[in-house]
Amino acid sequence: MKSKALTLVSLLFVLFFSSCEDVVNLDLETGEAKLVVDAEIIWQKGTTGNEQVIKISKMAPYYNNTTPKVSGAQVRIENSTGDIFTFNETEPGIYTCTNFIPVLNTDYKLFVTAEGQSFTATEKLTSVTPIEKVEQKLVPDFGGEDVIELTFYYKDPADQANFYLTDYKSEFLLFPEYELTDDELFNGNEISTRFSDEDMKPGNTVLITHRGISKSFHNYMNLILEVYGGSPFSVPPGNIRGNIVNTSDANNFALGYFRLCESDHVSYLVK
Repeated sequence: MKSKALTLVSLLFVLFFSSCEDVVNLDLETGEAKLVVDAEIIWQKGTTGNEQVIKISKMAPYYNNTTPKVSGAQVRIENSTGDIFTFNETEPGIYTCTNFIPVLNTDYKLFVTAEGQSFTATEKLTSVTPIEKVEQKLVPDFGGEDVIELTFYYKDPADQANFYLTDYKSEFLLFPEYELTDDELFNGNEISTRFSDEDMKPGNTVLITHRGISKSFHNYMNLILEVYGGSPFSVPPGNIRGNIVNTSDANNFALGYFRLCESDHVSYLVK
């Protein structure tokens, strides 16, 4: 909330002086336009998980309003038992598979060939325990005003290390809000995760998507969120390296992270 207050003050400052100041576009350096592979295989509990999508694009200069899509790529995933799942381009930069078979704790390997370069990444499909309930209450914010807080609960499995990624989507959020959790202090117990926003009002619907993730992806997302705050999409992405390796030229790595997550979600109507 403090950051939102600072943003408001900054906006008022800009508006106050806009009548006597010219807009200045900085002459920023343009780096190499790296490939960006958005490869999340997400298996929602209660579904077959057969339809999956991978998006491929390229980095763009800071002032560009569009993201270049990468067409003509060859995309497939193989699992440790030899099954091959082909992703076909259904629209520019969007590659879809309709016969994917998700199997928990199974290794999958991604293969991408794009613009004369070959990329691979390997990850395991990680399970998640279901959301048991969602509660709502009013809590005071830093200014003493009451805001709505949502809390959801789930039972953490014992005798194993677990890592979770949750995102919140709603009409009052410009971008999804993300939150990481691990069970270092809660192994085998009930875990509660809280979310509040000063713009959340009765009548809003909040979609909560709760994922099981690997430790490696947890560490990667932790770096992303430390740099960009609660949403990795609120500012242009930086060169934080994921698990996607260029087998043609190791120095020309792609951005993004190949991850496979079981998920549970709840659509909650704010009262």
